[in-house]
Amino acid sequence: MADRLYRSESDRIIGGVCGGLAEYFDIDPSIVRLIAIALFLGAGTGLLAYLIAWLIIPRESEVKGESVDTEEETSETGENESKEEE
Repeated sequence: MADRLYRSESDRIIGGVCGGLAEYFDIDPSIVRLIAIALFLGAGTGLLAYLIAWLIIPRESEVKGESVDTEEETSETGENESKEEE
């Protein structure tokens, strides 16, 4: 079980909430996603709960204090281009 709850940046489909919950409880993210879908279809509360969790739960990089490097971020800053030129 993880130390703190956070939104996953590596195992995410929309906002990383289900992936983060799965990492926190050390279960398969598909199970958490199926439960969220069942809550949404059954009681209609799944979407509201997901949106609230998306707003409240911090991102993985904020909790761990690391910068998660993605291709989009590096292409925007030009880090790859400057390293290749040297």
